[in-house]
Amino acid sequence: MHIAATRTAPIPDWALRQRHLISVMNKTARMYQARYTRADGTFVWRDRWPGMDGSDDGYESYHNWPLFYALGGAADLHERSRMLWDAVTRQFTAYGQIHREFDGYYDWMHHGESSIYFYYFGLADPQRQPDRARALRFAHMYTGEDPEAQNWDPELRQMRSPINGSRGPRFKNSVEDWETHRWVLSDYPLPYEDLDVPSRQEAWHSGEMVEKADWCDNDAFAVILDALNRRMMRGDVPLNLTATSLVTHAYALTGDDKYRSWVLDYLESWADRIRCNNGICPDNVGPSGTIGECMDGKWWGGYYGWSWPHGFPTIIEPLTVAAMNAVLLTGDMGYLDIPRGQLDFVQSQGREDNGRWLVPHRRTDSGWQSFRPFRPQHLLQLYFMSFAEEDLARLERVPEMRNEWSRLAPGRGKGDDQHAGPWFLYLQGKLPDYPSLILQNQYSEVLRRMDLIRNDDGDPETWDVHHWQDRNPVHTESLLQLTCGGPQIVYHGGLLHTRLRYFDATERRPGLPQDTAALVTAMDADTVSVSLVNIHPGECRSLLIQGGAFGEHRIKAVEADGTREDIQEADSGGRAQVDLPAGRAVDLTLHLERYAFQPSYAQLF
Repeated sequence: MHIAATRTAPIPDWALRQRHLISVMNKTARMYQARYTRADGTFVWRDRWPGMDGSDDGYESYHNWPLFYALGGAADLHERSRMLWDAVTRQFTAYGQIHREFDGYYDWMHHGESSIYFYYFGLADPQRQPDRARALRFAHMYTGEDPEAQNWDPELRQMRSPINGSRGPRFKNSVEDWETHRWVLSDYPLPYEDLDVPSRQEAWHSGEMVEKADWCDNDAFAVILDALNRRMMRGDVPLNLTATSLVTHAYALTGDDKYRSWVLDYLESWADRIRCNNGICPDNVGPSGTIGECMDGKWWGGYYGWSWPHGFPTIIEPLTVAAMNAVLLTGDMGYLDIPRGQLDFVQSQGREDNGRWLVPHRRTDSGWQSFRPFRPQHLLQLYFMSFAEEDLARLERVPEMRNEWSRLAPGRGKGDDQHAGPWFLYLQGKLPDYPSLILQNQYSEVLRRMDLIRNDDGDPETWDVHHWQDRNPVHTESLLQLTCGGPQIVYHGGLLHTRLRYFDATERRPGLPQDTAALVTAMDADTVSVSLVNIHPGECRSLLIQGGAFGEHRIKAVEADGTREDIQEADSGGRAQVDLPAGRAVDLTLHLERYAFQPSYAQLF
């Protein structure tokens, strides 16, 4: 389908702000790289970094650059992002964390943070080598096809350890493995209540009094490490479900059904365990496949599980990521019932306290603990995928949607994902100024981070491994929401789920063409409305519109400024081409058959 825009109108404020933000981030990214890296792309930093932690933070420092390019950022940032990925890989291989271009061993919260950078290369250019070969090699570390990394037990349909990677499962951690982040874990509750730990004391954590210990005390750490190795390091945990993104990524590159089957089989194995545990997701499955096998029969107490260190967030997040991957692969919204069940259960255990509804975030031998407000970020992710009335009803029952989550807070979080609540209100017609406000917000954050960079006179030897990611000036949340109609990814390893994606028909590259701006104004289960504008005073721009980040949605019909035209099913997968003469705009409503196609990184040109 071919659409030519004819309408002239004053260029809207949001379009000018959007193009300005893109232009500014193109410039500041280059300045950021120049400030913090050597000529070969490695960080100006320490000569030594021991332990198993840290490479994820290196990758996170640039993780959204290839995504920014895929949305319309400068082509040189795409090339820079690839050079910098290679540089992080080399530097942390020398430090000892990376082996065969993938973490030798760590958990999937951190693997997930590392991997989003790599996944975005598929959106930027799926034909690049060695990306494709790497993607398959990494996936095979988890599907049982890599003899050096036998992380997967095919008979039990489970991972063999929470700590895994290119060296295979790791059943016993050493003191050195934890060397660089013992001081961080000292601030968290003890992993078990029954440990006789020197320096044990009561202290505050996240608004409650808990038992802590000084992990930097060698005697205390010896007790803790022994307990971790005996109870946590063998068998499977929900966190490992985040590996489904790595394997779904391989499927989107190849279309090989073995990857699709693995993802669905692994998720369904956890669904079976939830059913066997009375609807509550257990956080540990032993090496023989038995829930609580290493925990004296308790379904809580696993690595990054209900008890330690974060509790519920690291249960619901991998379930949400894996369920959304399954919907992408099948179109079956029933998979969302898996995380929905846990969200409903936790809310059912809530209680009122001084006028606020609080829900438990941790389960220990003493029962449900850490009662705090329910944070709806994962429920929002499910709603933006399903647009189901039941998920809307769940959101409307969450008090926080009317409090903190409805406010347009300044700055950005680690995942650049803290404004899903205000965007939801915008789509509900309750925050009409959101497009200009979020673009202003993200521009202000770019300026704030550039101030940090200009005044960053400290000694790199003293910098924490998070130093660079806290200064990365590239932000993509507003561009994803406003142009593509999708939320920012679930940060610890999710894939991108959007209604639309764009390609420059002239330059034959992904993203909005130069001088064009897009604003999704409305969405429901089957349609998405978007305004397209060319702000250039003298040149035409031409773009292609695809349904979904992976081409998974078929565009059945398009209404252009109120005139509808149906697209024949055989017409190139239902894509639409829009020509935007200088200073012209068009309002489109696209009617979709969602999840009509298998997901693929294949590009439209």
